[in-house]
Amino acid sequence: MIGYLGIDVGSVSTNLVFFDDCGVIRKSIYLRTRGKPIDTVQKGLKELGANLPSGTKVRGVGTTGSGRHLTGVIVGADAVKNEITAHAVASSLLVPGVQSILEIGGQDSKIIILRNGVVSDFAMNTVCAAGTGSFLDQQAGRLGIPIEKFGELALQARSPVRIAGRCAVFAESDMIHKQQMGCSLPDILAGLCDALVRNYLNNVGKGKEILAPVVFQGGVAANAGMVRAFEKALDLKVQVPSYFDVMGAVGAALLAREAVARKGASSFKGFEVADMDYQTGSFECSGCPNLCEVVEVSENDRVIARWGDRCSKWSNAVGAKIS
Repeated sequence: MIGYLGIDVGSVSTNLVFFDDCGVIRKSIYLRTRGKPIDTVQKGLKELGANLPSGTKVRGVGTTGSGRHLTGVIVGADAVKNEITAHAVASSLLVPGVQSILEIGGQDSKIIILRNGVVSDFAMNTVCAAGTGSFLDQQAGRLGIPIEKFGELALQARSPVRIAGRCAVFAESDMIHKQQMGCSLPDILAGLCDALVRNYLNNVGKGKEILAPVVFQGGVAANAGMVRAFEKALDLKVQVPSYFDVMGAVGAALLAREAVARKGASSFKGFEVADMDYQTGSFECSGCPNLCEVVEVSENDRVIARWGDRCSKWSNAVGAKIS
């Protein structure tokens, strides 16, 4: 089998996708990053290698997410792209003609506006936890329900309550107040979904023209209550595509295919990366008043990358043996 690999390393999850030459996704892997991006990527590569047919050839690899640069150095990426580009490319493939992408992840949320297949506008929110997956996880835990059941219960609401959603602290206080008033759990959960959607549209989507087709992706798209809340607020059909939770990785793989087509060969180091020893560290350069913090990555005791220096004194000098 021949195909392309996409890796999306975020603060909450690390996702890997492998699709073949025909564009069929053969394997997708979703892992919790848990603050260990290198270990998680290695674990994902090992799992992926074990689940693909013997002799599978990776023709190209792309990385995206907040850990894209680090991961790109480790695996030998052919394309290292931001999340906006990766999500837009993936959505355009799976939902042809998409014009609006709503994406809510574990720690942030974003909106991407496409017109004629090109990104024309976007916005991100990383300021407040309200409206992100981590806040929903927290509230599900506080209420004693599995996060997987959140959406199912929210759909059972008869009269969703009004909850202040502009701030995570206010939202939680309001939920507790509604519980003490005797409101039912489904009504509270549905009210929370409505509040988070209002928060998203008033902050991330402010000033944006949201046109159909509308795609909802990211881990929170698994929550049916959130899907319904978006449809109610927008008065539009909201589509949740296949592989909604690993769309960044799908986009990274597609971008890798384009990159390899241009340059002719892949830089991928192979699945043996999963067994290599990597170390990361940082030091302060005192060569000038900038006092740059330089981060370095080493592979089997050999420096393979440095970044953080404004003058490139250290980043251009890699490959030296660590003393």
